[in-house]
Amino acid sequence: MPSEMALGEMLPEEAVRDAAHGGMDDVYSKPGHLIRRLQQIAVSVFAQECADHDITPVQYAALVAVRDNPGLDATRIAALVAFDRSTIGNVLERLEGKALIERRANPDDRRVKILKISRRGARLLDACEPAVLRAQDRMLDPLDARERKAFTTFMRRIIAQQDQPK
Repeated sequence: MPSEMALGEMLPEEAVRDAAHGGMDDVYSKPGHLIRRLQQIAVSVFAQECADHDITPVQYAALVAVRDNPGLDATRIAALVAFDRSTIGNVLERLEGKALIERRANPDDRRVKILKISRRGARLLDACEPAVLRAQDRMLDPLDARERKAFTTFMRRIIAQQDQPK
């Protein structure tokens, strides 16, 4: 399924099977492929809705985590938003470069930098929240309220189980 194809333009199941001689139908029915496609769609919709705010989904999550947990370090923020330390380090550098967060040395351990949202960062979160909510609504547009709740519950259950130590 080409990535530029809109969700509403996807081929019916029978056409996909005929067009791909059965092989791609198998791919299109696999949860991993569907989750990856949903992630692509989610990022694209978020980018469209939040374009005026110059913020990515990962930056948004990190900024919310910093706002809600002032004084944490990057390692703990990485754990909260489920990103590896090196990725979140780059994200935090960009947020600091945009003056959306402040990093200061921890008075107890000067090697560790603690994080705090700046006034500019707090204003950005307030300003972009309606766009973030629109993005969430667009992502789940095909589902009614009951289906949205169930879908979210299922995703959270899968994530919680996968996050368990093996």
